[in-house]
Parts: sequence; C-alpha cells; structure tokens
Amino acid sequence: MTTSPDYELSPVKFSRLTSRGIILGLSLPQVVAIAFAAVIFVSSLYAGGPTALFTSPVWASAAAVVVVGVGGRKLVEWVPITAHWILRKAKRQTSYRRRIVKPRPAGTLALPGDAAALRQWEDPEDGAVMVHDPHRQTLTALLEVTHPAFILMDPGEQERRVHAWGRVLSTVCRSGRVARLQVLERTLPDSGSGLSQWWSEHGRDDGSWVANTYKELIDRAGPAGERHITTLSLSLDMRTAARQIRSAGAGMKGAAAVLRQEMHTLTTALRAAELHPSAWFTPGQLAVMLRTAYDPQIASTLDRAGDVGRDLATAGPVAVEETWSRLRSDSAHHAVLWVSQWPRSQVYPGFLSPLLLSSGIRRSFTLLCDPVRSDVAARDIRKKKVEYVSDAAQRQRIGQIEDASQSAEYQDVLQQEADLTAGHGVIRFTGLIAVSAPSIEELDAAIAAIEQAAIQASCETRRLVGQQTQAFTAAALPLTRGL
Repeated sequence: MTTSPDYELSPVKFSRLTSRGIILGLSLPQVVAIAFAAVIFVSSLYAGGPTALFTSPVWASAAAVVVVGVGGRKLVEWVPITAHWILRKAKRQTSYRRRIVKPRPAGTLALPGDAAALRQWEDPEDGAVMVHDPHRQTLTALLEVTHPAFILMDPGEQERRVHAWGRVLSTVCRSGRVARLQVLERTLPDSGSGLSQWWSEHGRDDGSWVANTYKELIDRAGPAGERHITTLSLSLDMRTAARQIRSAGAGMKGAAAVLRQEMHTLTTALRAAELHPSAWFTPGQLAVMLRTAYDPQIASTLDRAGDVGRDLATAGPVAVEETWSRLRSDSAHHAVLWVSQWPRSQVYPGFLSPLLLSSGIRRSFTLLCDPVRSDVAARDIRKKKVEYVSDAAQRQRIGQIEDASQSAEYQDVLQQEADLTAGHGVIRFTGLIAVSAPSIEELDAAIAAIEQAAIQASCETRRLVGQQTQAFTAAALPLTRGL
C-alpha cells in the first residue's frame, strides 16, 4: 500500500540564533574591552620606557576577558550578569518572606520579585480574571485548551492541524494590539480524580469481573499518574491600543473591553483549529495555578478541597530563596532552562514529544510568542541584510575567511524576507523549561533527564543563572512575563 504525498508531513526548519556582533562578530562588551586594552597599550608605548611592561596586567587582562570563555560565554559577558547578581544580593532581593501580620494592598498579587507589582482585575461581564502590569502596560487573560493526542494521529491529520495552528498564530500577528501569547504546558500529579471522573462518565459499572478489575486499576494507578495541562495566556499591549481603550471608556474598563475583543477572536480561531478552549480563568482558578507552581505538594489536596485555596490575594509563596542557579520555594526546589537553540536541521511536527512526554518529572514548558508588526519586521530584516553585507565586505578586506554559519544566518534572513513578502507573520519564539523536585538531588537528576530529552528533540538547553526568580515567573506562571 502506498501513501499519497498529500498526506505526508512537511518538515520545518528554524532560523538560527544570530551570533553576529557589532563588528567582525564581536559584541558590544567585547568591543569596549578591546578598545580599553588598545588605549592603555598605545598610551604606554607613547609614555616610553618600561611603562608598557608595568601596565601589562591591565591591558592583558582586558584582552583576555574578550577571548577566554566560560560556560558558553566570554568572560566580559559575565561581568554585567555577576554585577547585577551581587547588587541584588546586597539589597537582599534574593530572599522573599510573606508578611503574615501585615496584609498586602487590595488587588495585588502576593508574588516575589518584579512580579509583586502585578494587579488583578475581575471582568464584571464574564467574571474572568485579568492581570495588569502597570510597568509594562499590559493586560493578560488566560484559558485552558484541551486537544486530542497529536502523536496518535495519522500524518494527514497532523499536517492539517499544524496548518490550523499556524492560522491561529497568524490571527494573533494581524491584530497589532497583542503584546504576547504564552503557551504553557505543565505536568501535575494526578490525585486519581481525573480517572475516576472519566470512569463515572464513560464507564459501565455492571458488577462484572471486567468492571471490577478496571475499577481496581483506577484506584491503584490514579494517585501515581500525572496530568498534562495546557493553557494559553493572551496579553494586550495597552500602549498600542491606547486609542481603542479611550474609545471604549478609558482606564481599566476600556482596556478590559478591548481585551475582550481579542479574547473572542482567539477563542474563535481556536475552535476553527478544532481545539477546545475552556471558559476564561476566574481568580480562583488562577490562584490554584500560582499556588501549585510554588508549592507542588499541595496540588492533589487543592484538587479535592473544593473552594479552599482559591483566594488570589494569598496564592503566592510563603518563602522563596534564590541562589545562583536554583530557586527554593515552599515545598520544592526549582531550576529554569532556556532553549538556547532550536533544531538547526529540518524536523517534523511533534519533534518536542521526547521533551513534553517525559514521565515522572514535574516540569513546565513555556513558549513565549512575541508577534512583530510587519513594518517593524521589514525594517529589521533590511537592517540585518545591510549589516551582514557590510561585515562580509570587512572580512574580505582584512582577509578573514567566510564562516559557513554566517552564510547560513544570512540565508535565514533572506528566507524571513521571502516569508514576510508572501504575507506570513513574524513571531519571535522563546522556550523556557522550569523543573521542580522535592530535593536538590532529585532536581539534578530531573534536569539531567530533561537535558537528555532536549537532545533527542534536537534542541540545545542552558541553565539560566543569576536570574532564577524572574526566570521561574516567566516559565512556570501563566502571566506572559519575559526575561
């Protein structure tokens, strides 16, 4: 039996993460360090005598930090990261303790770090919770999406659903008022209620041997299982939509009205893609998500507790302690990995299945989708083309050999220009993985397993350092936060 080409999956290819610097592949910190070393060295030569020898530790050290690398970065690039970490440590910003006696201001979220400025707004029309960021001027709403197992579908159905999801992203791009779309896929320990509910709705409990055996399997496997939950968070750019907000009544009321339009557009696009969106989250549902992110052990208890633990004002952690490469919250240790490189070769849809289907690991996978306006994208592409051509001419002038990776990056820019000309939208993707475990030893083992799964998915991951609190907020919470 032969398969028709119409039902074959089409491979896709990601653009490379650019490694081009300001000049000759050098970043701004490297250029500054080299210029500093050159000024010291030339000044020492003009001073005459052994001055150049005496100042050699200064200019030699400045030159060394440009070429010596540690952990995938040059030493000069570690300077701002380390300095920022030391400053936060001195200001005691790496520790958080909830003030039990002194309540927080009404309408705020009990979250650590820069997320403490977030405010909640409950839409009076449908009761949906909207999270307002007064600094970035965004308003965010979220919902849960259910879908059939993608990997169990035949290639034709997979191809059709991939194109349907592409139309959803295209809808987000065309809006012009959407700041960010966050796709959050997380695993939760299953208390057994999900299997029991499915059996009560679809099972046939007729007292037979088969029914009793099935019920016993549910009782045994339920508490040891895990659930996969996918949420979509939609963020409105209040600066871009300022005119529409004023027309809708101004203030938070007008912003909520404009966001409701985008919410309706997104749910319509999801249903057209044969995805099943839930109702938009209420404050209680968001409170459970925030609570279980920082305190995973409480997830099964809240699942059976009804309305307990659904107060958004107290849903944050009790205590958070940040170290250089980890984060400790109420009942778990956490670490955040960044997908630093997507597959460089052509891959088929579903390539992330080794990472998303890894069992026995508590993790959250976040995909931040930042739509770029067509005029901004075209201007950025033209700028990149000019810079690549200028760098190539400069390398040819000094006799430097053209690198194959630089040529591949230039071809990616040309492909982006062709896609933009064909009418496709431009979206910048950022992948983050938050791994959680009860102890440091289990966390290290889980990270090793996730890194191995990422390799099977043809992705490269790097652990973020010096910013774990901010990274965890972006990776594990559905608040469309970035880095």
